[in-house]
Amino acid sequence: MNHPSAPLRASHSARLREVRAHTLSVAPDVQVHYEVLGADGDAPTLVLANGLGGRLYAWEPLVERFAASHRIVTWDYRGLFRSSTPRRNKALAVPHHAEDALAILDLLGVERATFVGWSMGVQVSLEAALEHPSRVERLVLLNGTHGHVFDSGLQPVVRIPGVHRLLHRVVETLSRPGSWLAWGVRGAALNETHLAVVGRLLALWRRDLRVDDMYRQYNEDVFGTSFENFLRLFQQLDAHSVYHLLPEVSQPTLVVSGGLDWLTPASLSREIAARIPGAQHLHLPRGSHFALLEYPALVLERIAQFLAARPALAG
Repeated sequence: MNHPSAPLRASHSARLREVRAHTLSVAPDVQVHYEVLGADGDAPTLVLANGLGGRLYAWEPLVERFAASHRIVTWDYRGLFRSSTPRRNKALAVPHHAEDALAILDLLGVERATFVGWSMGVQVSLEAALEHPSRVERLVLLNGTHGHVFDSGLQPVVRIPGVHRLLHRVVETLSRPGSWLAWGVRGAALNETHLAVVGRLLALWRRDLRVDDMYRQYNEDVFGTSFENFLRLFQQLDAHSVYHLLPEVSQPTLVVSGGLDWLTPASLSREIAARIPGAQHLHLPRGSHFALLEYPALVLERIAQFLAARPALAG
């Protein structure tokens, strides 16, 4: 089933209107929607691995900064938005999303690319780098984890026993057909008063009126027609882990974390940076899970410096 997506009300940059949209069949029952914009020819490629529920608008500052010099590629994860849903839930696992990204690069004739992952995209990018080291030139990992998200999510300071099983029960309850809890959660998230008030407060706090539109867009995406698969993907992120493989990551890596990130606490980014040989770490003490949108100048300058460093050798 294809999931129609809400109009991108958060498209503030003219660059986002230059997108070339395509569909690729990656399996007999799966078609993946992907988007390409920016430079052509021999320009280096940035693969943007979205967060769970986010789309291209969440990368707007990065697109504005790098579209003139890089080809930018992103895609809707299978099961979300304009990509179709596989028949089996197991086919929503993290390795499948990494393989989808490589299939898109194959079609585009791209041998090597830098993977920029945010949130869920960190796990997808790490999976791609470990399974296909010669295809991944560098890694930029924003506000993510190495796996088992239910063990650490919503617990920024202390890990509470039993939360892992509790979160699975909540997800399974929300996923049941006709769930009144799901109806209530979606209704509250998409309530016009909530969207208007919270979005405006966030925009005022961050001194950026664009945040208002982005908050509304994110809620419409997460709690819209893809909500059930959003929950299934959450469980797949919990089932996935590459913690034990991080010392094998051979690509130059930049890790970015936020001190106020309660979805993927900064301690997880510290673990990633400590276990990947030579990894760099930019920590933003007042940053949340949306560090790129909150501190675009600082984050983008650090990414630009990282990309300009001496090219990495093939893994």
